[in-house]
Amino acid sequence: MAFVILLIPCFVIGTEVAFSCQDAEDFVGASSPGDIVIGGLFAVHSEMLHPEEDPIKPVIQNCAGFEIQVFLQTLAMIHAIETINNSTLLSGVTLGYEIYDTCAEVTKAMASALRFLSKFNSSEDAVEFRCNYSDYIPRVKAVTGASYSEVSMAVSRLLALQLIPQVSPASSAEILSDKIRFPSFFRTIPSDFYQTRAMTHLICESGWNWIGVIATDDDNGRFALESFGVQAMANNVCIAFKEMLPAYISDSSFHTKVDHAIEKIVKETRVNVIVVFMRQFHVFELFKKAIERNVNKIWIASDNWSAAVKISTIPNIRQLGTVVGFGFKSGDISSFQEFLRNLHEKPTENNKFLREYIMLLSVCAHLEYHDFQTCIANQSQDDLLGNDGSKPQIWKDDFLNANIEPGFIHSTILAVHAIAHAIKGQCKDRDCKDPSAFTPWELLEELKKVILIDNNKEVKFDSNGDISTSYDVLLWKEIDGHMEITTMAEYDAEKGGFIFEDEEKKKDFLALKKVQSTCSQHCRPGQVKKVTESPHTCCYECIYCPENHYSNKTDMDYCYRCNNKTYWAPINSTMCHRKTIYFLAWTDWFAIFLLLLSAFGVVLVLSICVIFTKNLDTPVVKASGGLTVCYIILFSHFLIFLSTIFFIDVPTEFKCKTRQALFGISFTLCISCILIKSLKILLAFSFDPKLQNFLKCMYKPIPTVVTCTGIQVIICTFWLIFRTPFVNQNFSIPRAIILECNEGSIVAFGIMLGYIAALAFICFIFAFKGRKLPENYNEAKFITFGMLIYFIAWIVFIPVYATTFGKYLPAVEIIVVLISNYGILCCTFLPKCYIIIYKQETNTKSAFLKMVYTYSSKSAGSVAVSQVSLDSKSSSLQATITDSSKTENDSVNGNCHFQVPGQPLIKGKVLPKNAARTVVRKRVSSI
Repeated sequence: MAFVILLIPCFVIGTEVAFSCQDAEDFVGASSPGDIVIGGLFAVHSEMLHPEEDPIKPVIQNCAGFEIQVFLQTLAMIHAIETINNSTLLSGVTLGYEIYDTCAEVTKAMASALRFLSKFNSSEDAVEFRCNYSDYIPRVKAVTGASYSEVSMAVSRLLALQLIPQVSPASSAEILSDKIRFPSFFRTIPSDFYQTRAMTHLICESGWNWIGVIATDDDNGRFALESFGVQAMANNVCIAFKEMLPAYISDSSFHTKVDHAIEKIVKETRVNVIVVFMRQFHVFELFKKAIERNVNKIWIASDNWSAAVKISTIPNIRQLGTVVGFGFKSGDISSFQEFLRNLHEKPTENNKFLREYIMLLSVCAHLEYHDFQTCIANQSQDDLLGNDGSKPQIWKDDFLNANIEPGFIHSTILAVHAIAHAIKGQCKDRDCKDPSAFTPWELLEELKKVILIDNNKEVKFDSNGDISTSYDVLLWKEIDGHMEITTMAEYDAEKGGFIFEDEEKKKDFLALKKVQSTCSQHCRPGQVKKVTESPHTCCYECIYCPENHYSNKTDMDYCYRCNNKTYWAPINSTMCHRKTIYFLAWTDWFAIFLLLLSAFGVVLVLSICVIFTKNLDTPVVKASGGLTVCYIILFSHFLIFLSTIFFIDVPTEFKCKTRQALFGISFTLCISCILIKSLKILLAFSFDPKLQNFLKCMYKPIPTVVTCTGIQVIICTFWLIFRTPFVNQNFSIPRAIILECNEGSIVAFGIMLGYIAALAFICFIFAFKGRKLPENYNEAKFITFGMLIYFIAWIVFIPVYATTFGKYLPAVEIIVVLISNYGILCCTFLPKCYIIIYKQETNTKSAFLKMVYTYSSKSAGSVAVSQVSLDSKSSSLQATITDSSKTENDSVNGNCHFQVPGQPLIKGKVLPKNAARTVVRKRVSSI
């Protein structure tokens, strides 16, 4: 113990001085001779003390704050070198080392780097200035370190002067992958690019998008924050606040900044996830303050402190919430653990770090675990001097093993082995016991080709000098009252995915989703984000997707449009619905009603046909124009009724083309036949010579019917050829598609209907003139009524058809067709059927002649007859009836005169009354 007391003046522990630097040799923390020397840079102390004297002098200051985790990394380097020296890897060539404490300070690290650059075996440790260092032999061949990226950036630029390889086990800043600025830098860990991407993936997988970030205000913290910001933006993760803490605890504003950061965390109640890029001693101070304020969040740890036992053992650490971190993938470190168990047997002459640890262990051994760790970092000189050395060192082995951060230990050992394998490549054909056997820049080229076996896998440096290993996703869990750092998953840096060993660990991962950390509530499917006045895209309002738009995922930035006219979507829809297709179906009640009316019309037509066939020789049937004319008219009515079925059910090209043409031609045929009947009636009872001659010339039944119907056929043919009707989808109703027939040309449709109307109007005029004929012969009166019904129906149809839409539009035309068809059919045939069935006594020749005689007696005085000659002998009633057929034949042949057989034509004379009656009888009999 007396030996320990003698050593106390040489250094100050904790916040005091640790190993005063008197000369260059005092500057070395640990060393061992060898044929080839490797340098080491580690931040064994957390800060370098600043001088209080004024003016400040260029003196390398002492350090404070012993870091157990970094001390373990120096031991890992020593262990790796000893293992290599005890193996056959280098075939008798021994490796030496010089390890320096950077105290997490660039200035002191640069001083160490200058010593690395000094010429080998130079008594003055001088660095020679040369324009060409190709054959220059420096003090070391390679360097392992440094602990922090900020230090590595500065040191790497200096080492690049002689291209001395630098392999870091901990510096992860993305900028160090730039081989133009850092040509000699390598590392055995991935860059922060992969770490920040892994963090972002974790945040996205957990459904968070509103987070806070706290970082150290140094190069490492700023570059990590920049890299994370890019990854977060790419994944729609918003950073609610960024807090930067001073790089050194000794900074006067440090505690003020920590308090401000805690206030920010407490104030932002919607932020429940904090990403922390800081050094361990910064996190330690931050968490102590957070525990005092009862802050409970999810903390995402960077690789700097994710496995820090010093932090996980802070009293009441469980109150902080959940800590999830990313650590470097570790390997088998069992040999290193065995090395630690035998550490007390190691000599301490050339290892100041180990001597310091032994004294700290002696002073603090009487304390509990966490207090012991605090004592290590904060032990004052007075406490150390007061120690009598009587307390046992019971924590020596267990304490170091408990504080191992496997990722850093593994990467440190891997860095030493990478340098050793590169040296092996250089020593194949050289005597490497000679320090000048090769130069650092040659070793650098060999290092680029090194292939290592790590965890049974081949690993090597990529073009950026990085080894892309995976990450361990660490979860701090309370087990048996103690906070344990467990491995929850593995993150594949190359593929970008999480790998779970078992379902229990996956459940721990999924349990993170229970915590909400969003600026706004998630927008459900059917809603869309509307950005508010906030500058952050994660702060938004959720509004419903408008009609005919939908969203089928959570938090969508825009709604998809139902881009097909056959689909629709209501407000707040998660999908598009197929529009309902409407048409006048067979099963529709209205269609059934119209079909029943059409069927009844067909039955009526057939019934009339049967009645007329059975009463073929009666005067009523003969007066109707004979059975042939009646059959033609009834057949046209039948076709009109039949055409209505083409207006029902799914429209097809055939139906659309057939229905209007069939109706138009059939109706034209019907009207043409009725027109001939009107002409015949008017001819029979007209006594105006001029009109009579005109009617005789016009009365040509077969040519007239063929011509009138043929014109309609031509109209329909041109219509079907040039502007044919087609099936159309009507989208005027938002949620439905109306299948309908587009007429192709409204003009052609109008011409077809207009032509029928013109024939009907002519027929109406002729029938109207004969409206006062005898009752049994007064077919003209009923034709007039039928034409009036037709006109009324179609006049009403035009505005109704123009303003109606939907599936019942065809029904409108069916109704008009049925009304006009029923009107003409009933007015033309039902009065005759009534006489045939119910007034059979009036359906005789004598009854007909009697009625004609009565009619002629009343109108004889006002009738003027011209172009008629009479037989001198009065013909009997029987003879008159017998000659009726010949008279009819003359009229059909188109003779423009009227002549009684056997008599010459008499012109310009007025017949007596009894002669007028005879002529009337003769004409009536010809009907």
